[in-house]
Amino acid sequence: MILGHNYIGGQRSACGSVKLQSVDASTGEALPHDFYQATPEEVDAAAKAAAAAYPAYRSLSAERRAQFLDAIADELDALGDEFV
Repeated sequence: MILGHNYIGGQRSACGSVKLQSVDASTGEALPHDFYQATPEEVDAAAKAAAAAYPAYRSLSAERRAQFLDAIADELDALGDEFV
């Protein structure tokens, strides 16, 4: 289910009041999903969460980082055409 929330530090966030309509990039046709525009505070929180997570990620071997990125790709692929 697509909620249109931001995902910051492992938590969903939708503090903003501005919603953006999703659009099919190939046709310009409006799609049925809205997404919350991040507030400045959410952007700041996301940057801080990324900075806090980086030392642990940096300490991983190149092989483990590749496995992590492959797992992300697999999860995105599993979402199917609706996500794309």
